[in-house]
Amino acid sequence: MTKTKFAASAAALAVAQAFPSIAVAQANEAQMAEVVITATRTAAERASVAGFSDAPLLQTPASVSVITREQMQELNIRTTTDASRYDASISDAYNAVGYAEQFSIRGFKLNNANSYRKDGLPISADTQIPLENKEAIEVLKGLSGLQAGVAAPGGIVNYVTKRPTSSTQRSALFEVSERGTLHGEADFGGRFEDRRFGYRINVAADRLRSYIKGADGHRNFISGAFDWQISPQALLQVDADYQNKAQVSAPGFQLINGVSLPGVPADTMLNNQPWSFPVKTESSNIGARFQYQFSSEWSATVSANRHLFKRDDYTAFPYGCSAQELYPGFCANGDYDVYDYRSLGEKKKPAAAQAMLQGRFATGALRHEFTGGFSYYENHEYWGDYLYDWAGVSNIYHPVVVPPVGLSSGPVSERRNDHERALFVQDIIGLSSELKLHAGARYVKLKRNEVDVAPTNANFWLPNVSLVYSPRSNVALYASYAQGLEHGGIAPIETTNQNRALAPGKSKQVEFGAKAEVSGISYAAALYQIDKGLEYTDASNTFVRNGEARHRGIEFSAQGKLTRELLVGASATALHTEQSGTGLSFYDGKRVTNVPAVKSTLFAEYSVPQLPGLKVGGDWQFTGKKAFDEQNTVMVPKYHVLNLGGSYSTKVAGMPLVVRAQVRNALDRFYWRDVTPDLGGYLFPGAERTFRVSAQLFF
Repeated sequence: MTKTKFAASAAALAVAQAFPSIAVAQANEAQMAEVVITATRTAAERASVAGFSDAPLLQTPASVSVITREQMQELNIRTTTDASRYDASISDAYNAVGYAEQFSIRGFKLNNANSYRKDGLPISADTQIPLENKEAIEVLKGLSGLQAGVAAPGGIVNYVTKRPTSSTQRSALFEVSERGTLHGEADFGGRFEDRRFGYRINVAADRLRSYIKGADGHRNFISGAFDWQISPQALLQVDADYQNKAQVSAPGFQLINGVSLPGVPADTMLNNQPWSFPVKTESSNIGARFQYQFSSEWSATVSANRHLFKRDDYTAFPYGCSAQELYPGFCANGDYDVYDYRSLGEKKKPAAAQAMLQGRFATGALRHEFTGGFSYYENHEYWGDYLYDWAGVSNIYHPVVVPPVGLSSGPVSERRNDHERALFVQDIIGLSSELKLHAGARYVKLKRNEVDVAPTNANFWLPNVSLVYSPRSNVALYASYAQGLEHGGIAPIETTNQNRALAPGKSKQVEFGAKAEVSGISYAAALYQIDKGLEYTDASNTFVRNGEARHRGIEFSAQGKLTRELLVGASATALHTEQSGTGLSFYDGKRVTNVPAVKSTLFAEYSVPQLPGLKVGGDWQFTGKKAFDEQNTVMVPKYHVLNLGGSYSTKVAGMPLVVRAQVRNALDRFYWRDVTPDLGGYLFPGAERTFRVSAQLFF
């Protein structure tokens, strides 16, 4: 049996095993607990990514967005790419179909090693992060030095793991989309006979048939989470998951003649050689968390996570036009050079742990919310010398078969490891009933070892201070200053220092914000400025950090019910990016590539009163024009995307059933969704009109 067939069979099996027979369902209907399936997309009240306290988001001096499990179900969100459409501050950043999902926030590309978290601890994001076992996706926008230590200045994405439910829960979902993509998943939760012990099991499988012809593959996933209420004060949580995915990746396009956007259908595949193998990835996590409540005011938490990532990377990679000596760029007639790229046996092994003490106390008239703790992180990276050899010439309009080079990448060994130790402390001081001071800092010790490079050691203080003023219980204004830290970027292929990492660098942020909850609608706005060192490839073809990148922006979001039947949401951002201090005219004063000046999204959902259970809705996205190259000589046009959908809730044999349907890019518009500067600059088209239909049964 082929792996593709296995994925489809696993999807069917997961659903089939989850569905009891109708006769059994009818016999046990009286014993079944009532299942509430009507979900709403109102804003989340709290998010662990926002800070250490359990303060509501309204009182948190940071810009945070949350996609809950209910929203994932209602919006047919299967990947982080799906979720990112609803936050205007998040954009694609070399987000190639079949490869890792990669994003930028506030115009800064996230680091796959540090900017993505599972339950607050770093994991590698070099493959699609599964959502079947996630309760929420939390996004902290802006610097996170206090909360996370090392991370890109744009922010962090935190995935909250599903935990055991207090009552028995059973659901199964089956979905068909795109060119025959099949998705099946099942979710089981509850307590054992000894109710001190709980469980949550999730399984899923996909047969992948992307909108890009030939970018096919499969995925399988399983996870388990367990609780043990050792005593009324002590709780132990453990979880584990495993994912196997294989999919042919879809490379992007370069400019025709190095100056013009190509005119191609959105489903055009450049990695279509007979020797184009799927990119194979395996990822797993083992996590544990222990909480102890000393009293109603004081508690301690210890958590840890071990992540393992493996990848075999194959691509018939398109780059340049040797006939016209264009590097990068495709020939005037659509020809492009094909390179045989192989990097087999790549591994990353990040591990993280954190211990934290939290409590409340008073000193005179001042109330304190104290947090102090220690965190540890290490990551070991393994790879071999990759194969990247010229194989021949193909054409974007008329593909040509070229022979493979017939070689492979070199032996795999550990090439880099990172170690991060940190102490952090925060005190939230109630100065009055209306005014709170948030003051904290993280002290970070970094060590990096690389093959053939002297080890680097560095220590950093990362302060964070904010004032929150609440003139009314439903309104909060804040001002904050923060510093962040990130490892230096890694020099790309074909540079003089390729695969070498730059030294760590700090960034600074000033932010002013306002939040309010009025008539059932949550509003948030933020005005910010972020400064960091600029990294680029200089005239000598060396990857360096020099000069400064400054991003100034404003964000706005609103979400809630206008009426009993109508739910609405909006997200918008305006961002000005500028580079300076390099002494090079093609950088200084220019906009950052792949960052629109304006981006917005609107969505609405209407519950039809004449037909209970029926909801109809849609969302509209707008992205302004973006610069393709550093000189800003080529601008990629703005675009609009309209998505429509609906759901119907009913019962079958006494079991709740939700049927959902969605059409994405309903107007079938062509657009360039991603304009990455990586590897010489590539463009990725957005999906043409696609359909998605699913059925979810609760039993």
